[in-house]
Amino acid sequence: MCGRYTSTRSPEDLTQLFQVTDWRPEETLAPSWNVAPTNEVYAVLERAGRDDGDEVRRELRTLRWGLVPSWAKDPTIGSRMINARVETVHEKPAYRRAFAKRRCLLPADGFYEWDPVKDEATGKTRKQPYFIHPADGQVMAMAGLYEYWRNPDVTSDDDPDAWLTTCTIITTEATDAAGRVHPRMPLALAPDHYDAWLDPHHQDVEDLRALLTSPADGRLDARPVSTAVNNVRNNGAHLIEAAP
Repeated sequence: MCGRYTSTRSPEDLTQLFQVTDWRPEETLAPSWNVAPTNEVYAVLERAGRDDGDEVRRELRTLRWGLVPSWAKDPTIGSRMINARVETVHEKPAYRRAFAKRRCLLPADGFYEWDPVKDEATGKTRKQPYFIHPADGQVMAMAGLYEYWRNPDVTSDDDPDAWLTTCTIITTEATDAAGRVHPRMPLALAPDHYDAWLDPHHQDVEDLRALLTSPADGRLDARPVSTAVNNVRNNGAHLIEAAP
């Protein structure tokens, strides 16, 4: 799975990297070295403009991590839906509508996973966190889905509290360095798959699944880091420094 990741690139960098045409400066997020479920995160997505017919615009938006299906009774379910397995994402009731129409990319510098390690001094098992990231320092474009949830307690659609927009990360079998730490990892897409994945008019399930057959090429590095990352209140570049 993917339960924590880092996202430190500026929106200016992300709009250039992903050829974004629309973003809202008021949605700028602070860099984070400890992105956790229910946090606001950057997402690249495409939508048809309301006043422009079928013209599709690529946007950089902030969404809450943890997908809340449109049919959910309350948004607390999102904390349990931070990941969707690539093997079943197209058919699970919570994800299949979003898979068909609402796909996104979630930019990340890297992600964390925990490996059980036996402490020889005490005989107890502890979880050692690792920071896993592209060796070349490039941004990971994690495949994701997003969904809208209508708050039934708010009467007006124009009220900013009426709608909640959330997302989930698609995971796959881990490869390279990630596979030595944990059996699952986020599925990152290659740049030549961005357009097809984001296109809201592209709804052929088999074509879309073909885009997710394997993670994007590129070697991953993994290094042990401090257990300070275990606490979601901790943040800063020191979290990704190699543990002594």
